[in-house]
Amino acid sequence: MPPAAPAGAGTIARTPTGQPNPDASVGIRLVDAPVSRRDDLRAHQYIVDHVKPGETIGRRIEVTNSSEVTREIALYPAAATVEQSGFVFAPERAENELTSWIQLDRESIELDAEQYARIWVTIDVPETASAGERYAVVWAETAADPNPSANVRNVGRVGIRIYLSVGPGGEPASDFEIDRFSGERTPDGTPVVTARVRNTGGRALDLGGELFLSDGPAGLATGPFSVKLNTLGTGDTGTVRVPLDTRIPDGQWTARLVLASGVTERKASGTVTFGGQSVKKAAGLRPFPLLAAAATITVLAVALFGGYTYRRRWRR
Repeated sequence: MPPAAPAGAGTIARTPTGQPNPDASVGIRLVDAPVSRRDDLRAHQYIVDHVKPGETIGRRIEVTNSSEVTREIALYPAAATVEQSGFVFAPERAENELTSWIQLDRESIELDAEQYARIWVTIDVPETASAGERYAVVWAETAADPNPSANVRNVGRVGIRIYLSVGPGGEPASDFEIDRFSGERTPDGTPVVTARVRNTGGRALDLGGELFLSDGPAGLATGPFSVKLNTLGTGDTGTVRVPLDTRIPDGQWTARLVLASGVTERKASGTVTFGGQSVKKAAGLRPFPLLAAAATITVLAVALFGGYTYRRRWRR
């Protein structure tokens, strides 16, 4: 990360000299988070807050030119929504109610190579605002120089999401439920665990976490496997789908799922079963100490029984 610049809006500084990266362009990050949300990792990535009608909040964002050339960067808010498919960005500079409340201290900046600037974002909520959660994004956009001989112009942008809850009193609680575990094996042999997640709280959720498997064939256990779910709106239901290692053997397992959004964490477990894979294909998974030991004992028992029968026949 670039070193901290002096406090205040509109600060421009130079990043430490490093190796040139011709593929890099423009980056953006959130500088400020409320003290009340210092333990909320989500609030360090996005502007997440709850305000009463008539209140004003401010945040600083940092925009970096990590390319090798000077760039003109446009700064502006644009609309967004949360749908069944997740957090959806509106095209270009589309507006909504929240964007009309957002002010940036500058609409554009020019940054030399390896420079960054800090921009002040103010959200002024009118006293007449109705209760509810609203969504938007603050974009930093750069475009290639126009080429008269080309019909296409490359435009790139990066942004900071905004999740703003408005209403009297305290913030609506965030909560969710996990249930309906199931397991399957896809046609290419990949085992997959799925679970249903339902948002039962009053805020949109960005869920991530880990999946663990235990109590498998011969007492096997494995994991963790990384889990991520698209933004889940209030009252919406989504499906967590976790592909696993193809060497995991068929049989019954206990799946334990740990998910969190911000400081809200929930755990759930269920039984899943995988089927349709040969033992030979599963033999590459480690560890298999109990399974291997059981096979060895079986072979040894058969050999001893055969030797005992042979000696009895020889004596007769």
